[in-house]
Amino acid sequence: KIDWKLILIVLGIFAYGLVILSSATHVNQTGQYKRLIVQTLAFGIGTVIVIFILMIDYNAMGKHYKELYAVSIALLALVLIFGSDRGGAKSTFNLGILDLQVIEVVKITFILSYAKIIENHRGKLNTLKEIFDVVIYAVPVIGLIIVEPDLGGAIIFCCIVFGMIFSAGINRKILIRAGVIALVLLPIAYMCMSQYQKNRILGFMNPEDTSIEGNYQLMQSMIAIGSGGMTGKGLYNGTQNQEDFLPIQDSDFIFAVVVEELGVVGGTVLVVLYAMFLLRMIKIAREAKDVYGSFIVIGVVCMFSYQIIQNIGMTMGLIPVTGVTLSFISYGGSAVMTSLAIIGIVLNVGMRRKKINF
Repeated sequence: KIDWKLILIVLGIFAYGLVILSSATHVNQTGQYKRLIVQTLAFGIGTVIVIFILMIDYNAMGKHYKELYAVSIALLALVLIFGSDRGGAKSTFNLGILDLQVIEVVKITFILSYAKIIENHRGKLNTLKEIFDVVIYAVPVIGLIIVEPDLGGAIIFCCIVFGMIFSAGINRKILIRAGVIALVLLPIAYMCMSQYQKNRILGFMNPEDTSIEGNYQLMQSMIAIGSGGMTGKGLYNGTQNQEDFLPIQDSDFIFAVVVEELGVVGGTVLVVLYAMFLLRMIKIAREAKDVYGSFIVIGVVCMFSYQIIQNIGMTMGLIPVTGVTLSFISYGGSAVMTSLAIIGIVLNVGMRRKKINF
């Protein structure tokens, strides 16, 4: 009952990513394959993790949702105390050969725990108080992520929370009221932001002003994408990429490498692969044997959807820049392993979609 189509799509996206990563890391110039090897090893380890996850019924994991929720908070608290600074945020544990991004692990524990919390409150989301009773569980997790500070990561978790609550049958009138309250609170939220976060918003509103921190890389990304045309300059021939005008080209801005070297055609192929990826998981959510399984997959779909849209959108100047990477394409061993682990949970739900009757 394993969904082989989903597996093949993930393999296709990862293979596509390896090719692009080889250009983004300039292996054609340096002959250094270290990052490609690390990425491939991470995928191999992630595959072993998937096999292990498939052996455990996801409902057995759900029984320990309180412990998983506690682990989420504990990990985020510990990384603030003992974590390494990365890009101005305390978000990783330095394990020598690997920098473990704690937020990636917490995505797994939080989705598994919060899906059970939503299941327990299903049908009880008709008033602001009832919704508050569910949202309050997410506040410590999102709050700790903001403190790191990691605004992009916090928004990912907000999307997961919103997606699960919305799918649980929230009252539309309450949803509208909550939206109005959120809009009213936006100015307050802006005042509470750190300066670098405010700069990202100012940079989005004034993309041509390269004096604003972060706008230089955005400008170079837009130049790379604009110069790619329909078919691109050819693999390993992107000038913005190969001559290092484009910062962070192996991670945050790797989509700019895709379009510069493979053009609109190459970018569209990747977007189509992602669409197939998300639609396949939506199908699994619909066919799940219970609401807990559906909520898990919905949380995963919301997580990946935001990451894909945010990353692609920010490289084109359509969305403010945040440190969100492109799933299975950007360089990052811990991100690849945990993303595969999350896919393993989705496959777990899918392979147990039919109840066994004796």
